[in-house]
Amino acid sequence: MQAKKRYLLLFSAGACLVLLFCFGGIQVPLSRRGPSRRDDRSLAGYHPGARWRPLPGYLQPFSPWEQDRSDDLNEHISPRQKRDTLSGLYTGKRCRMESCFDFSLCERNGFKVYVYPQQKGEKLSDSYQNILSSIEGSRFYTPDPGQACLFVLSLDTLDRDQLSPQYVHNLKAKIQSLPLWNGGKNHIIFNLYSGTWPDYTEDLGFDIGLAMLAKASISTENFRPNFDVSIPLFSKDHPRTGGERGYLKHNTIPPYRKYMLVFKGKRYLTGIGSDTRNALYHVHNSEDVVLLTTCKHGKDWQKHKDTRCDRDNTEYDKYDYREMLYNSTFCLVPRGRRLGSFRFLEALQAACVPVMLSNGWELPFSEIIDWNTAAVIGDERLLLQIPSTVRSIHQDKILSLRQQTQFLWEAYFNSVEKIVLTTLEIIQDRVLLHTSRSNLMWNCLPGGLFTLPQYSTHLRDFPFYYAKLGHFTNFPFVQVMVLWNCDKPLPAKQRWPATSVPVIVIEGESKVISSRFLPYDTIPTDAVLSLDEDTVLSTTEVDFAFTVWQSFPDRIVGYPARSHFWDSNKERWGYTSKWTNDYSMVLTGAAIYHRYYHYLYTTYLPASLKTMVDQMSNCEDILMNFLVSSVSKLPPIKVTQKKQYKETMMGQSSRASRWADPDHFAQRQTCMNKFASWFGTMPLVHSQMRLDPVLFKDQVSILRKKYRDIERL
Repeated sequence: MQAKKRYLLLFSAGACLVLLFCFGGIQVPLSRRGPSRRDDRSLAGYHPGARWRPLPGYLQPFSPWEQDRSDDLNEHISPRQKRDTLSGLYTGKRCRMESCFDFSLCERNGFKVYVYPQQKGEKLSDSYQNILSSIEGSRFYTPDPGQACLFVLSLDTLDRDQLSPQYVHNLKAKIQSLPLWNGGKNHIIFNLYSGTWPDYTEDLGFDIGLAMLAKASISTENFRPNFDVSIPLFSKDHPRTGGERGYLKHNTIPPYRKYMLVFKGKRYLTGIGSDTRNALYHVHNSEDVVLLTTCKHGKDWQKHKDTRCDRDNTEYDKYDYREMLYNSTFCLVPRGRRLGSFRFLEALQAACVPVMLSNGWELPFSEIIDWNTAAVIGDERLLLQIPSTVRSIHQDKILSLRQQTQFLWEAYFNSVEKIVLTTLEIIQDRVLLHTSRSNLMWNCLPGGLFTLPQYSTHLRDFPFYYAKLGHFTNFPFVQVMVLWNCDKPLPAKQRWPATSVPVIVIEGESKVISSRFLPYDTIPTDAVLSLDEDTVLSTTEVDFAFTVWQSFPDRIVGYPARSHFWDSNKERWGYTSKWTNDYSMVLTGAAIYHRYYHYLYTTYLPASLKTMVDQMSNCEDILMNFLVSSVSKLPPIKVTQKKQYKETMMGQSSRASRWADPDHFAQRQTCMNKFASWFGTMPLVHSQMRLDPVLFKDQVSILRKKYRDIERL
């Protein structure tokens, strides 16, 4: 009897264990062949750079138990069926570069992007046309799909709200019929708006397959790390190229403005996005915290207005939005119907530190940008704590945040072109991982778009990080390079003068003027002293210019200065060589600059500009000044006035006609406007600073002066 009881007890305990196991009460690791914790996080949507963590259950992890069970079930199926089953696990939401991108397409020709030809009868919005034009005008573009690594649709996918007039119907069938679609592999789809009333989901209305998304207002729930790219929501009026400068012109100290925190926008009475905006009135104090909302939007807003609407609308009309924006320290950026908002870019441009209240939004370019250095990341559930939080931020930190908003705005966001190029550069860094940029390159001046990793991945090889690294170039040795672009044959070796330093003669193959800026491997030093064939400089002048350049390695430092001006009568940019107290260019006929600019000139600038320069045999020095100023956002540096330079140039009969020729200056006027058109803005910056040696022309003993010969010139 006792034995039966023991057996019954054991049987009951075993049955309980089985039931607990079946219903998930106990989890037993059935195999060690499952993915590691790191792999599991990757498949579950884990993203270390994200500001918001996805809640459990968004994307079920690929569990070891499921893998083992699949292995058992697939034990007797064909290898092809097994491959198809496994590949299905990595499609759609689980896509990553390693699982849904064909890297072999990039190995043959590098990172090239193909844009589908526009189909007849298909209309494009201005914004999407700007995106395609930016790609086609970039160095990544290829008209040959056989050379492409990445493909971009010519079908407008920006607005996928079914109630929008820009909505493209039958997009699914149109995309599936494309012969290069290949299930979306190696494609990128740009999108600004998705979903419609009332839930505004992130579904685009068609299966994107294995394609990457460059999407605005994307949530961390749907964002696929290391695959998708979060882009900012920009308006149809956002400029294609150039873009406006940021509002912070000077380092204003103290950094406080008239208002501490502002917002002005729509108030949604019901539905998604209404919770935060409906509660803003609790924080608004009409003094330094001004948070305004209006019910006046939509056709039938009066039917649904509440008791607060009239009072809110009256208060809303009292304030000018631009005046608030440019006179506030912090700008609230709450979510709208979708997670993103136009307020985000508006705040960045205005040097108003964004205070993000949009839980679950994957911030734009989060893969490369450290938003903690330029924004305050808040929580919608803690709205009432926002005023005290921003008031507690020290003024040094506020100034730092504001300065970073200006850098990010001008580096990545102030034009459609920069948004598109940043997107492509991020993908290129993933594809060419061994040459990808560091976090410092992306988050410090001049930014990732001007720090090309094909040149180098070491910070010390660029002119922008010398101050951070404490690295200054010295000449380990001096070498003279002569670029022989003359049609006459090269002189015999014995006819060259004897020198104490090596002399390398390079015979230009194409005999074009841009050859002087090719990135020759024979240049051993960071500093390049560029001289025209008729320039006369003393060794003292060269030494002083180099000493100055060491303090300004990211700029052009030299002697002959020129300036630009706006001709209001002709409504175009003008060029002048008049000697004044103002300049914006230092000509490369007698100047020192970093050799990296040779590489940028050759690879970054479009062939159209270089071809124009070569055909005219003119303006290459102006183009180099445009390039360097667009990178540094600063003027060049003029060193001690050297009248001998001008007198020498004018005194040579063979060259006098060129400098006096009106056609020469007419060409340079044309160049100025062509260059400004391509850059989308005028990058040249005026300066009135001239650097002289210490004790220059002072009435002191000549023995105390290092550069005593300069004052006699």
